[in-house]
Amino acid sequence: MGYLGFLVPGMVPISCFSEVDQQKKPVAKTKPAQPIVISTWENQKANLAAMEVLKKGGSALDAVEAGVRVPEGDPEDHSVGYGGRPDRDGDVTLDACIMDAQGNAGSVCFLQHIKHPVSVARKVMEETPHVILAGEGALKFALEKGFKKENLLTPESKMEWEEWKETSKYQPVINIENHDTIGMLAIDGEGNISGACTTSGLAYKMKGRVGDSPVIGAGLYIDNEIGGATATGMGEAVLKSLGAFLVVELMRQGMSPADACKEAVMRIVRKQKHDDIQVGYIAINKQGEYGAFCIHEGFNYVVSSDLKTELLDSEFHIEAKEEKE
Repeated sequence: MGYLGFLVPGMVPISCFSEVDQQKKPVAKTKPAQPIVISTWENQKANLAAMEVLKKGGSALDAVEAGVRVPEGDPEDHSVGYGGRPDRDGDVTLDACIMDAQGNAGSVCFLQHIKHPVSVARKVMEETPHVILAGEGALKFALEKGFKKENLLTPESKMEWEEWKETSKYQPVINIENHDTIGMLAIDGEGNISGACTTSGLAYKMKGRVGDSPVIGAGLYIDNEIGGATATGMGEAVLKSLGAFLVVELMRQGMSPADACKEAVMRIVRKQKHDDIQVGYIAINKQGEYGAFCIHEGFNYVVSSDLKTELLDSEFHIEAKEEKE
């Protein structure tokens, strides 16, 4: 029922819905002018791989999987996949999820020994009745599907971990610790949206810790009628606010991608301790409009189309402090 169940004589009926709901803009059905890919941080190579799929007429789902597999397989990237920084016990544990235009989703968390968790997540989505597989179960499933068991701890990451053990001090540093996820969103030639998110999580985390990246609605969310969003940074803060879902719902109410990302960040700023953490969101809507926002200055993202690929700085809430000499 749209109105309160009683009226005082002479009173004008009051809607139960919020002012935002009453003024909600209609959902546009038009397709964007061209395929587009957007991803967190300086992941130009990932974007280019995704765009190659789209240029050949491939789906947004195929594009985001191909795109995030690039940093997953790069031993020089210490925040994702092979070469990722381990937990405090020296084990590399991976989280990833993927979501398609039909609302299907797959995820793996606390997965070890598999270089490309995003591809395992897609198998979970397409070949199981589940959404999330974790730990030993996820590994068993991956091996059954033909994925190769590998040692993901590279000599460089192992050396960093051994140096860390000398003090065992855990203190995340904004934009520096490089625990940051790659989240990717894409729109294909048919106007369909898909997304993927993959990470090795916080460096030197407690064994068993899982962040926002494999959680649908937190690290990633897609609604093909509206748009998509993905998160990066401190996963605990994103989990507490279901950030990606929030961004998409704000776009449903008529906000631009940039404004929706800003409001999701400000929810964290208003409700959580945020002085020493970074959270950033990127989002894209059905028309191909995109935007980003973060807590602290320093987050950037890559946007690719048929015309160009460019690295953009996100708008932010708190300006970076100048380093003391």
